[in-house]
Amino acid sequence: MSSSQVIGCLSCQCGISTEMLLPHLAGIVTETAELEDGRLRIQARSGTDGAACRRCGQFSSRVHSRYRRRLADAPVGGQPVTLWLQVRRLFCGNGDCAAVTFAEQFEGLTSPRSRRTPKLKAMLTAVGLALAGRAGTRLAARLDLPASRTGMLRLVMALPDPGPGSPAVVGIDDFAFRRGRDYGTIIIDMETGKPVDLLPDREAGTVADWLKNHPGIEIICRDRAGAYADGARKGAPDAIQVADRWHIYHNLCEHVDKAAARHRSCLDEAVREEPAEPAAPEPPDDRDLQAEAAARRVEESALAARTRQRYDLVQSLKAQGKGIKPVMRETGLAKGTVRRFYYAETVDDLLAKVRDGRPSVLDGHKPYLHQRWNEGCTSATRLHAELKERGYKGSYSVLRDYVQQFRQEGAAPPFPSRPKARDLARWIASDPDGLVDEEKESLARIRERCPQLDALAGHVTEFARILTGRHGDRLDAWIAAVEADDQPELHSFVRGINRDYDAVLNGLTLEWSSGKVEGNVNRTKMLKRQTYGRATFPLLRKRVLLAH
Repeated sequence: MSSSQVIGCLSCQCGISTEMLLPHLAGIVTETAELEDGRLRIQARSGTDGAACRRCGQFSSRVHSRYRRRLADAPVGGQPVTLWLQVRRLFCGNGDCAAVTFAEQFEGLTSPRSRRTPKLKAMLTAVGLALAGRAGTRLAARLDLPASRTGMLRLVMALPDPGPGSPAVVGIDDFAFRRGRDYGTIIIDMETGKPVDLLPDREAGTVADWLKNHPGIEIICRDRAGAYADGARKGAPDAIQVADRWHIYHNLCEHVDKAAARHRSCLDEAVREEPAEPAAPEPPDDRDLQAEAAARRVEESALAARTRQRYDLVQSLKAQGKGIKPVMRETGLAKGTVRRFYYAETVDDLLAKVRDGRPSVLDGHKPYLHQRWNEGCTSATRLHAELKERGYKGSYSVLRDYVQQFRQEGAAPPFPSRPKARDLARWIASDPDGLVDEEKESLARIRERCPQLDALAGHVTEFARILTGRHGDRLDAWIAAVEADDQPELHSFVRGINRDYDAVLNGLTLEWSSGKVEGNVNRTKMLKRQTYGRATFPLLRKRVLLAH
């Protein structure tokens, strides 16, 4: 029984027609439909008297020849579909037309030299945009959509780029092809939140050329990178540049870290004065001597020595007038390392992390651990079991090595003996409502004992109010107050603001920020990682711009 007979029968009873069941086959005559080897084979032919020439548009019914086309179609009822279509080649009756003959095409069903119907092609293209080649092929197979990895990628690359558009407000940021080595640039329409373009690098000239080719941009949101500032200045000199508020505050927090590290001695004084009842001076016990010895070991460690050596080398090259890239070539250090040593004002800024040590998975559990040890629980196995119930995710060996010092000393010292510089910096830069009571009390004691840290915290709090409330009109007064105070780290921060004053002022005044840009950067990273680093820049650009 043919499909036309089945459809005719259904039409008599229920009024169901070919257009309702298979609307894309409505323009042809279906002769047979058979299941063969798990595939639905449909035989069909044209149902019209003729067709219009694709070049000149003149209608013709003179048949030159006939041939069969095989088209893969979207699955029906979970069965792959192959459409065998008898096509006519017709004579063009227009003597002025360059085409002597032409093959008839069926709207919505065929296209020149294609072996898939537009419906199937659209489905595979959507899968390819979402998952790229290999993963897309695996999903397509589960959906009964025949496609190879390269065939799916060709469908994606054949898609036209979106129209150039004319965004008035754009956001610019970089993303990593290979972290620390190769970077690209993403440009976002800030009003719609959609990507406008992807650039293969993050050089100022590339950004400037793109901006020149897209006139009409009024506002440019960016981070504090100098390359984007120069590119925006050259490519769109009349546009308003807006520095991102998150990056501004992040820069401030970096300087707060340096200030906290410079005032480490104030933390020691706060700890020594912390007891409510003053005790008679006593000679240092073994634990004090061990702490001093540990501090000396840190200062004399290979890491501290290497840090001092690199700082002296980079600063000597800087004194010779050499920039970051020449220093990189001469020392063989990574760019990020050279930048840290190049812009550090003192070697103590770099040694702060060495003195503080690396964070440990035990840090949040050390007060409980010290308490339990002094209560008489000296079994590392039992302590490990108790900490795991409290959420400890580290290994047994880390805990065992840490309590080994208690066995040698005979008891666990009170913990914490003092806050770390990075903890102090976090307390100063955080919203007070986000601190726990112990942190608020510790910060208050430190501010009471150190006037410079107290003034630093006051300046940071005021800048946070300016930033969150977008009170850019108060920026000049804040800068004047900082310059009148003895705050070397904030002076450095202010010099950076003055170099980029207009963009920072706009960032602290206007509503625009780079939040939408950062979201698209994360999305770009996800699309990049889906291809396991094998995709080239053109494919990544297609997917970023078209996969919504």
